[in-house]
Amino acid sequence: MPAPLYTARIPVRWGDQDALGHVNNTVYLRYVEQARIEFLESLADEGWPGAPDTGPILAAAELQFRRPIHYPATVVVNVFSAGPGRTSFPLDSVLTVEGDEETVYADVKATLVWVDSRTGRPTPLPDVIRDALAA
Repeated sequence: MPAPLYTARIPVRWGDQDALGHVNNTVYLRYVEQARIEFLESLADEGWPGAPDTGPILAAAELQFRRPIHYPATVVVNVFSAGPGRTSFPLDSVLTVEGDEETVYADVKATLVWVDSRTGRPTPLPDVIRDALAA
């Protein structure tokens, strides 16, 4: 597996659990969202990469649960990409747990589209994102 573009470490909160005592299925996508936003913010000198009024929308996401995550833990989200398109890019995430990073707890395949919020239409990816994804 190639080196991740970004790695986020996210503590599991007590409230992330469901009645069965493991992290609720909806929370996995929040962890991935947090990692995705941290990754994109890391590409900008300040604030958000790209032109004002533009940003990513999640066009598709496929989540494969592998093992339950339990409190207390720190989720490690490794972010990968196969490279950019003109206005969109795939962003895959692999979730492990700190101290057990050889075990995959979930993986997510997502497609993001860069959109101009004024028009609601796709717009070309900022160069800083294109360059990071092509590396």
